[in-house]
Amino acid sequence: NSPVRGRDGSVELIVHRVEDVTSFIRGREGGAAPDEGLGPRTANMDADLYIRARELQELNEWLRQAHARERETALTLQQSMLPASPPEQHPYAAVRYRPAVGSLNVCGDWYELTDLSDGRIAVAVGDVVGQGLEAACVMGQLRSALSAATRVTQGPAQAMEVLGRYARFVEGALAATAVQVVIDPVAHTVTYSCAGHPPPLLLQVQGAVEVLDQATDPPLGARSEDVPRPQAAIGYAPGATLVLYTDGLIERREEDIDVGLTRLIRSLARHRGLRPEPMADAILADLGVTGGPAADDTALVVIGL
Repeated sequence: NSPVRGRDGSVELIVHRVEDVTSFIRGREGGAAPDEGLGPRTANMDADLYIRARELQELNEWLRQAHARERETALTLQQSMLPASPPEQHPYAAVRYRPAVGSLNVCGDWYELTDLSDGRIAVAVGDVVGQGLEAACVMGQLRSALSAATRVTQGPAQAMEVLGRYARFVEGALAATAVQVVIDPVAHTVTYSCAGHPPPLLLQVQGAVEVLDQATDPPLGARSEDVPRPQAAIGYAPGATLVLYTDGLIERREEDIDVGLTRLIRSLARHRGLRPEPMADAILADLGVTGGPAADDTALVVIGL
């Protein structure tokens, strides 16, 4: 039996008798021509199988092109919704995005840089569960909601609380992860709140790498609304570097995610002193994310403080 999906989405089942197929194959292996020694029924089946094979070949090519178009559309949609972040607007930041290659598992990762009116800077990254156009649309809604909430709330915990409540009403947004940090360049502090996302890293001037994991909570929509989201703060000296990322940077199959996190920490410490742009490239190279085929999307934001 051969299932075939038609161009209208319907599924048809092509049925061949086992003894007919066996007879056909044995005849071919013996070198018989289509109409020599196989009988009229098998000879007719020869032509039928040839036609079906051509139809399957054409259908497979049509499906391949359709999948390629969907992936290209999803990538274009995601790129149009992510901030451009031109160097002249954010000279202190370097952003890298690497989509998954060879599959439709794209458009779940996002990032956002927001300049606040009091001189502070809010930076966020997130990851939506799912793939393709649906994930791209959910990503756009969450990113826009957090950007708006950041401008009217006091601190990242409140902004993440608003985002979590909003996610409950967006289909496909539950279990999405996100983290936001607010940088105060006057007080030299980084305030942060995390919803199920890998922790940001802070490379201090003296070389120590701080893991910002003191304000971690479950993913969006996966916690009680009666409990406020946690928030923590840490100080830094001018010249420090802040790194936010998605799990595609550190997660590998058959490897504990802590191994990837340790690899990232060592890479960050190794390239101490680099400016954000070259540091972002060095981290991707160390972690093996350099533009080749990847199993998952990867977003990386490097901030010079």
